[in-house]
Amino acid sequence: METVIGKSFDAERAFYNADGLYLKDCQFDGPADGESALKEGRQIVADSCFFNLRYPFWHDSHLKILNSTLTENCRAALWYSDHIQIDQCKLNGIKALRECSDARIENTEIDSPEFGWHSHHVSMNHVQATSEYFMMRTHHLDLRNVDFKGKYSFQYTKNVVLENCNLDTKDAFWHAKNVILRNCTVKGKYLAWYSENITFEHCTIIGTQPLCYCKNLQLIDCKMMDTDLSFERSEVDATLTEPIESIKNPLSGTIVVPYAKQIIMDIDQAKGIVIETDKA
Repeated sequence: METVIGKSFDAERAFYNADGLYLKDCQFDGPADGESALKEGRQIVADSCFFNLRYPFWHDSHLKILNSTLTENCRAALWYSDHIQIDQCKLNGIKALRECSDARIENTEIDSPEFGWHSHHVSMNHVQATSEYFMMRTHHLDLRNVDFKGKYSFQYTKNVVLENCNLDTKDAFWHAKNVILRNCTVKGKYLAWYSENITFEHCTIIGTQPLCYCKNLQLIDCKMMDTDLSFERSEVDATLTEPIESIKNPLSGTIVVPYAKQIIMDIDQAKGIVIETDKA
């Protein structure tokens, strides 16, 4: 493996088609403003490096990025790449990850609109992320201990598991399929409309009009706060640990709750059953 330490590069395709490369304390920046520094590479490690130029990691395989910073100028940093490890990094450019597979991201800060689109087999642990349209149309996601903020997250995702995550988000999980959230807090409007096979276990859900038009929706020992007009036209089975603001027109299933301040059943199709245990 070739080792390069403490150098600066700004040329177009500075390490094109590299096979076996260890970069330490290097900078990709400068007046030449060259793109695609490490395109089509294999077996690449970038350790404690600084990236300030566009498209550095396209069509790469077996890539490690460690203790490194990718600035807001480093747009579309990782595309069409696989077998990726990112640890102790800052990913700041727009569209930082797209069309990638087998990516593991840990101990990292992400500030990247449109992050993760069309990727698969992505895991995150101890990550702070800010984005819009985060992880859209991805599948096979495993997120643990993730703090996320931003609108329109996890739309059209499939086969997703989140544990111990905090999400401050709007329009999350729209059209998502096969999703499990465990011990998570989800705050935001219009949660998971049109989703299918989504389960919340021991979660806290905050915000107006959640979980509408869902198929096979399950809530297990969850708390819902400021959630008015919940479950509209959904197929739902739920056990809630605290009172809820309002429930509107669940199509089927059973909702068990201590108390509902308002239950609206004003369409013929609403056949769901609400059991208020404090009134039993």
